[in-house]
Amino acid sequence: MSIPRDSYVSIPGEGKNKVNAAFAIGGPQLLVQTVEEATGLRMDHYAEIGFGGFAGIVDAIGGVNLCVPYPIDDPLAGINLQPGCQDLNGAQALGFVRTRATPMADLDRMNNQRAFMSALLAQSTSIGTLINPFRLWPLVTKTADTIQVDEGDHLWNLAGLGWAMRSDLVTTTVPVGGFEVLDVGDVLLWDRERASSFFEALAEDRPVPPELLTTG
Repeated sequence: MSIPRDSYVSIPGEGKNKVNAAFAIGGPQLLVQTVEEATGLRMDHYAEIGFGGFAGIVDAIGGVNLCVPYPIDDPLAGINLQPGCQDLNGAQALGFVRTRATPMADLDRMNNQRAFMSALLAQSTSIGTLINPFRLWPLVTKTADTIQVDEGDHLWNLAGLGWAMRSDLVTTTVPVGGFEVLDVGDVLLWDRERASSFFEALAEDRPVPPELLTTG
């Protein structure tokens, strides 16, 4: 599930702001608390990765094959991609998941991020990676160097999660209600009624109704 970075939510002790402000103000701990209060869901663990580490992991497995849905020319993100299936290296992958130079901007970016994470999971857990020490060892060492997890968690747990998610993965985003310009800038508003039903299904470990899914 993706949460748009411009989602307008209450940040504990800080009033209302964009959800990404929680991380800037209080790090991952405040971000977790903010997401828990906004969604009603418990966050057991978190993993944090920087942009440089992201690119390094992609390069460690020899790139990721992804079908780009439309042409993307974004000098700010450092990419000029044509539509079609192709292998992306670390720098290209980073540009692909960061770019907002598309018709739907941040919403397209979330769709791109989910598509890429699915492709990354498939590539990193493929037999070709797992039996190739020249790919597996760089992947393990690069992941250990660049991903931070919360206290009480371990990278091996993250690896197990990745293995469990390698197939039949459904990705979606919080139901969106609209956009507004407020004192904190352009914000995204959730569709409260649909979001409530969406989070309720997740909390009760029920399948999310198809009409609440935004698969991109």
